[in-house]
Amino acid sequence: MDKKLTVRQIVLFGMLGALIFAAKYVMAFLPNIEPVSLMVMLCVVIFGGKAVYPITLYVVMEFLFYGLGLWNINYLYIWAILAFAAWPMRQTRSALPWAILSGTFGLLFGALCAPVDVVIGGFGYAAAKWVSGIPFDVAHCIGNFAIALVMFVPMRNLLEKLYAKLERS
Repeated sequence: MDKKLTVRQIVLFGMLGALIFAAKYVMAFLPNIEPVSLMVMLCVVIFGGKAVYPITLYVVMEFLFYGLGLWNINYLYIWAILAFAAWPMRQTRSALPWAILSGTFGLLFGALCAPVDVVIGGFGYAAAKWVSGIPFDVAHCIGNFAIALVMFVPMRNLLEKLYAKLERS
């Protein structure tokens, strides 16, 4: 596999990073219901190691649009955790395992953010913040599960066709 990016790949990855950001922004009125987890998993499945490009662009856009704060630290590793968890499942075609992964990630999101909170305010602060956020993590779990269950297969098929066509051109 060629490690260099083509101009078409750069454009595609740029558009996907922007699409991930825009899709989350459009759904922001729903607390912790977002398509980002689905898109991160799809990027890993379709683009392999090159998934780092659209995911990184999405994170950079978050920083530019919402500004810098302590929450940014979580975004530097949280999506990488999901990408690494998705990596061994790349050949899985059924939506259910992807929905379970996505739902589990949503449920654990607060816990995955806790290490930064420990550094900021200690274990008591991190525990209190995590426990108080459990209802949002449950909503995140349910939303992620439902979105992946319904959208994973059609989005995978669409992105596979798009990427195959791009690679043939």
